[in-house]
Amino acid sequence: MWDTPITSRGLVVYLYRISEEIRYSVHFKNERLGEEALSAKQILQRFLQIIVVLLGISFLTFMLTYLAPGDPVRTMYSAAGTIPTEEVLNERREELGLNDPILVQYGRWLGNCLQGDFGTSYSTKKPVGQLLSARLWPTVKLALLSLVLMLIVSVPLGMLSAVYQNKPIDYIVRGFTFIGVSMPNFWVGLLLLYVVCLQWGLLPVVSTGTGFQKIILPAITLAFAMASKYTRQVRTAVLEELHQDYVIGARARGSNEREILWKQVFPNSLLPLITMLGLSLGSLLGGTAVVEVIFGYQGLGNLAVSAITKYDYNLIQGYVLWVALIYMVLNLLVDLSYYFVDPRIRLKK
Repeated sequence: MWDTPITSRGLVVYLYRISEEIRYSVHFKNERLGEEALSAKQILQRFLQIIVVLLGISFLTFMLTYLAPGDPVRTMYSAAGTIPTEEVLNERREELGLNDPILVQYGRWLGNCLQGDFGTSYSTKKPVGQLLSARLWPTVKLALLSLVLMLIVSVPLGMLSAVYQNKPIDYIVRGFTFIGVSMPNFWVGLLLLYVVCLQWGLLPVVSTGTGFQKIILPAITLAFAMASKYTRQVRTAVLEELHQDYVIGARARGSNEREILWKQVFPNSLLPLITMLGLSLGSLLGGTAVVEVIFGYQGLGNLAVSAITKYDYNLIQGYVLWVALIYMVLNLLVDLSYYFVDPRIRLKK
C-alpha cells in the first residue's frame, strides 16, 4: 500500500472526520435520568463498554489510516528536504514495521498502547504520548474558559427569556440565539480578529504568549455558538419548571418570586444542563481544531491538524484514542454526578 503515490490530503481528512464522528456518537446516557442512580453493576458495565468501544475505535482508526493514500516514510524525508532512493525508503519501512501484515502491525501497536507507548511521531521523532500530554492542558484551559463564559451569558439570558415569555425581551433574546446558532465558529473567529485586533487594536493579531491575550479570543469564539444553544435550553427547562405544581403552590403561599426562581426553579432545571455540559466539555476537548488553527493556539486540535497534513498516522491514532477515552469517561462522571445533584436519587437510596 505504501507504494501508492501521494495524490491528495482530502481522503486523510475524510478518514479523520469519520473517526471524529464515531467518537462524538459514542456516549452513554442514563436512560432513567433523574429517577435512579447508577448501581455498582451498571458502573462496571460502563467500564466494560468503554473498553469494547476503545478497541473498536482503535481498530477502525488503524484500518482507515492504513488504507489512506500516501507514504509516511516518503513524507518524513520530504519534510526534511531530502529525496531518498527506493532502497532507502524500503529499508526505513522495514525498520518501522510498515511492510508487515496489517493485523501484525495492529497487534504490535495495540500491545504497545496497553503499556502506555503510543509510538513515535513520524514528523517530530518524539513520543506520541509526550506530544499529546503537552497539548492537553492548553486545550483543557480553553474548553473550561469557554464553558464559563458561555454559562455567564446563557443562564441569565435563558432565565430572563423564560420569565418574560412572549414579551419584547424574550423576542430579543431568541433573535440573539438564532443569529448565534447560524454563525459558524470559523467566521466568528475571523470576525473577532478583524474587529478586536485590526480595527480596535486591543489585542495582537498573532500572540506568542500563553496567557490571557492568547486564550481569550478563542474562548469567546467557542462560547458564542454554545451560549446561543444553551440559552434556548435554559429557557425551555425553566419554562417547564415554572408550570409545575410546586411553583403554583409557592406563589399561593406568598413566596417571593425571586426566591422561587433561584432557590426552587433554577436547581431543578440543572439536571439536563449537567448532561449537556459533560457532552460539551468532551466535544470541546477534541473539536476545537478549526478555532485553534485560526488563532494559532497550540492545543490538541492544532496538533491533530498538523498530524493530518504530515500524514503522521501514529499521532492521528493516538489523538483519536486519547480523546475518545476522555469523552467516554466524562460521560460516566456526568451520570455519576446525578446522585449529588438530584435529591430524589439520594432519597431513594
